[in-house]
Amino acid sequence: MPGDEPHKFPSKLLAYLALSRDGWLLFATCGVRSFAYGFLSVMLGLYLDAIGLDKTAIGWIFTAALAGGAGMTVVLTAVADSFGRRTLLILGAVLMALAGLAFAATNNPILLAVAAIFGTISPSGKEVGPFLSIEQAILPQTTHGQNRTAAFSAYNLVGSLCGAVGALAVGMPSFFSLAPLAGYRLLIWAYVVSAVLMLILFALLSPAIEAEKKSAVDFRKIGVQRSRGIVAKLSALFALDAFAGGFIVQSLVAYWFYLRYKTDINALGGIFFGANLFSALSFLAAPLIARRIGLLNTMVFTHLPSNFLLLLVPLMPNVELTVVVLLARHLLSQLDVPTRQSYTMAVVDPSERAASAGIMSVARNIGAAIAPLFTGTVLAAPSLGLPFLLAGGLKIIYDVWIFALFRHLRPPEEAEG
Repeated sequence: MPGDEPHKFPSKLLAYLALSRDGWLLFATCGVRSFAYGFLSVMLGLYLDAIGLDKTAIGWIFTAALAGGAGMTVVLTAVADSFGRRTLLILGAVLMALAGLAFAATNNPILLAVAAIFGTISPSGKEVGPFLSIEQAILPQTTHGQNRTAAFSAYNLVGSLCGAVGALAVGMPSFFSLAPLAGYRLLIWAYVVSAVLMLILFALLSPAIEAEKKSAVDFRKIGVQRSRGIVAKLSALFALDAFAGGFIVQSLVAYWFYLRYKTDINALGGIFFGANLFSALSFLAAPLIARRIGLLNTMVFTHLPSNFLLLLVPLMPNVELTVVVLLARHLLSQLDVPTRQSYTMAVVDPSERAASAGIMSVARNIGAAIAPLFTGTVLAAPSLGLPFLLAGGLKIIYDVWIFALFRHLRPPEEAEG
């Protein structure tokens, strides 16, 4: 296995997952980042509302964050294997800290939009910017091929659990009797601290995470060559799925609960703690199901029922049943994430993993960035639940389409079986 050998580390858990030291550092950075995204996404819409921005301006800032994440991803991941993965991860952490400082210091919507573009501000509670794409390319190098799906599941499990704790952390300022706006700003500063901690962890990564050195000719061919067709098709489908998901990013869902049910920040923290916790449970089941029915089948046949549940969310008669259906949806909705990551990394050329992951991440970010532009329209009548209806319907189309196109393309370990 590339990198540090697992036998150097006595931990039983380390031996079980067969991860190198670099793999565990990536788990740590994922956890810190997800914790920060967890509390930021729950309070971001409420914070922007509290500083005087209207729904349209909030939607534009969300779009700037998601579109900026796409732009940063395409630029940084395209050169990551040539310029240095560790260096670019550190750069991403610096930009994240600077964006947090800007959000704490100003209420100017233009400055906030600029900070969101460059600083990996996450209104979704999930990954934006280059971190996931680069880490996703590194992770297969930190374990054996047969453990790849389990490693991605554990990686996403860490992220989801830390995101759940982060969502719960939005209630902490109330324990100190802080006014809402002061509490929101305290959380923004916690976001800055998280970015600094990530920077330190990235600095500890070893040279083993870097891609194989390219020749002078290969160096000029930045991007994807051999896997171009597969990446193009997957990127288009992932963009559709992400566009649908853009209507239900965590910040918008939290804002929808606030508008429809007048749900306070502490209750929202509890709701999204439960949602992220249930998502974490799904990550545990993903490799077991994939081993039985295959990666693509797991992606599609667990995602479909979760999207039918999504259609039901706004049809519930009260907030209690709405939360129950939302939590049930989260129990199924993330089974496709580690299997999708494992599948895409398996079917593209290994030498093009970072660039391929970057392109597909960009496609997802661009798709997700478009939907918040319609925030003012879809939230004009919260009782209609348009974000959920649009998201659920489009995601069902995505599931059927990706299965039709890729049902015959199997990853090497399944083809050999």
